[in-house]
Amino acid sequence: MRAHEAGALHGEIGSRGPAWLRAPLDVNALVPGLWPRTVSRAADGALAVAGCSVRDLAAEFGTPVYVLDEEDLRTRCRDFRAAFPTEDVYYAGKAFLCRAVVRMIAEEGLHLDVCSGGELATALAAGMPPERIGFHGNNKSVAELSRALDAGVGRIIVDSSHEIDRLTGLARERSVRPRVLVRVTVGVEAHTHEFIATAHEDQKFGFSLAGGAAIAAVLRILDEDVLELRGLHSHIGSQIFDASGFEVSARRVLALQAQIRDARGVQLPELDLGGGFGIAYTTQDDPATPADLAKRLRKIVDGECAAERLAVPHLSIEPGRAIVGPAMFTLYEVGTVKSVPVGAGGDTADGHRCYVSVDGGMSDNIRTALYDASYSATVASRASGAAPVLARVVGKHCESGDIVVKDEFLPADVQPGDLVAVPGTGAYCRSMASNYNHVLRPPVVAVRDGQARLIVRRETEEDLLALDVG
Repeated sequence: MRAHEAGALHGEIGSRGPAWLRAPLDVNALVPGLWPRTVSRAADGALAVAGCSVRDLAAEFGTPVYVLDEEDLRTRCRDFRAAFPTEDVYYAGKAFLCRAVVRMIAEEGLHLDVCSGGELATALAAGMPPERIGFHGNNKSVAELSRALDAGVGRIIVDSSHEIDRLTGLARERSVRPRVLVRVTVGVEAHTHEFIATAHEDQKFGFSLAGGAAIAAVLRILDEDVLELRGLHSHIGSQIFDASGFEVSARRVLALQAQIRDARGVQLPELDLGGGFGIAYTTQDDPATPADLAKRLRKIVDGECAAERLAVPHLSIEPGRAIVGPAMFTLYEVGTVKSVPVGAGGDTADGHRCYVSVDGGMSDNIRTALYDASYSATVASRASGAAPVLARVVGKHCESGDIVVKDEFLPADVQPGDLVAVPGTGAYCRSMASNYNHVLRPPVVAVRDGQARLIVRRETEEDLLALDVG
């Protein structure tokens, strides 16, 4: 599915909102599974997270603001560690990274994957043990690889023959033997948006299995004997709910393991199956629990290893957004509300659409415009007795595709000054934020046990001007 070039504005025409969206019986109710675990609606009608009212958070830190439920994040880390006690669980730095979060996931026993020099610098600055870092990326520079070697990064996931050239040369210069995984493109089409599906053949990541590039890369590394080849890496995409793709991927990558054994008498000791597990953004999403995922993945790997007469390798997984995504929401303030005629046959009951404009938008959440992603929302600063109305939450940018939530039922009396909260914004929102229209990127506030602390400050106009050398 390709996103429309004008954004999600043109989706779902001809119905009264998407088929899965139903008008709520109580417009103030919070849908279980969409919100961080400590979020509730207090007696005064306002949302509270970890005992802190969103009104107080908005007053202290301003809006827009990303609000991280620290206990929720830590609990999700523990849930994955408990479900995968003998495996390595990698937190996705690209989803959201700052020094405070690095420390949290390190304290909870997780590993960390990074895919740029900046992410690596953040991890090291926060004290992440380098042996628990995996370094991804399809075009790592010499400087990035050098820093990874000097830091003692635990795994480098090699992605191209040119990268093998660079890394081999750097390793010889330093007389070191870095541990590497070979990323294999297994030709599995994940059931997700085409821009976040990463294992079909026609894309930039990894060595093709079908074309023979993967086995050639493995044999070269083994024959040159400069890099320590630990295993293979496979990643089929992101926001995945169906385990069938992992079954096909594991079968193909373990068949390659057997081919390597037969060709060189070597059984590689590790296998990273990736992950990219899905989360609930709306009521149409039904993600699996970590325990269920662990049971299904182990069954797949054990079965395929038995079929190939392989010893079960040490497994790694990369849950992706599933750890930080649900642990954060974005808090906005409403600036304008307008009813816009959409004409007969439009997707509203009366030929009008309620546009609710907030003080952020595509600069703090590009996913709706980029992926046609769906989100939920609620009025967060009060309860309402008004009837629900189908609304569209939009941003303040000069783009018609600047949409935060394409379709949601909000109370008909939503008005300027209300706070609106959008859940599920922990992953790929702050990390993909921009300064479009010279809008300042929002802060991130971590809340725990009734206390709120700033972990990423709001940008200032001075920050913008400091980069403009004139």
